[in-house]
Amino acid sequence: MGKHSGRRVLITGICGELAGQLAARLEADDRVDAIVGVDLRRPAHHLSRTEWVAADLRNPEIAHVIAAAAIDTIVHLRITAEPHASGGRSLMKERNVIGTMQLLAAAQNTDRLRKVVLKSTTAVYGSRYDDPALFDEDAAPGTARRSGYSQDAVEIEGYARTFASRRPDATLTTLRFANFLGPRVTTPLTTYFALPVVPTVLGYDPRLQFCHERDAVEVLVRSTLEDHPGTFNVAGPGILYLSQAVRRAGKPSVPVALPFVNGLAHLVRRTGRVDFSPEQLGFLLYGRVGNLERMRTDFGYAPAFSTPAAFDDFVATRRLAPLVDRDTAVRWEHRLHDLLSALAAGSAGAGR
Repeated sequence: MGKHSGRRVLITGICGELAGQLAARLEADDRVDAIVGVDLRRPAHHLSRTEWVAADLRNPEIAHVIAAAAIDTIVHLRITAEPHASGGRSLMKERNVIGTMQLLAAAQNTDRLRKVVLKSTTAVYGSRYDDPALFDEDAAPGTARRSGYSQDAVEIEGYARTFASRRPDATLTTLRFANFLGPRVTTPLTTYFALPVVPTVLGYDPRLQFCHERDAVEVLVRSTLEDHPGTFNVAGPGILYLSQAVRRAGKPSVPVALPFVNGLAHLVRRTGRVDFSPEQLGFLLYGRVGNLERMRTDFGYAPAFSTPAAFDDFVATRRLAPLVDRDTAVRWEHRLHDLLSALAAGSAGAGR
């Protein structure tokens, strides 16, 4: 290891909330000698030992950054699910997939490198009506036509597996996180639940699984400082149905008939309130739940927050203002359901 005795860590996407929290944790750990944060923008986090490097992962120059800093551990967090914030779907794909390809190509040619930690997502499994109750990590990606973020994640994991086959001396940890919730992290799902009225799909009540940001950071820290080769689903145990989550947030829901969902989603995206990509609508139809046994046994981590507890903490710490109390929200849901059912019956009668 030469003159370096501790970890020398490169974190991509250092402007992100989880990346900033991870860097702060590593700065306080004497097992870490150096931290380099890569992003196109200067991070807003208050960090003392983390060196920011303005670099685009799509540029082969990232190899020089890795070599110059004598990096031995890469934590790749620069993967996004938000097309609007990325400047459009095409640019999002370039930054996700091409950026990862260039990063891993540089990592492959770095003799000093000993570890890659990859932030992935349970979205690789897709969301379909015939999904299993629990997705194991060994399950092949869903056979449904996929696009957007889920397709990016599948391709990114493919590049990571290629890297692992070419560098068997390096540890690869792939973390398939469920949707993040917490006091500070912002995602399309957190903004969705913050809407004054939450649109849902009529007749569908998907099972949801969440990962609290505190658990996510803890798993990232352990993956960085310890050896945990393999692929792991990461989430809080238990589930919430979408209807339960909406009620816990104290929000009324508006059930929308399936044929009108895409149009409504387009209108919501145009307002800029929720950067929810079209393929993510499948999640609001069928949900997704990962098997957490490997996280508990092989990784050896028991989350501090269950899925219901993560959601409750999100509601409490973000101070989501209920538009109405829960009992009123339930009454409104029933009235909306009755009204839509009556309209549907009337349309069917007119057709006859």
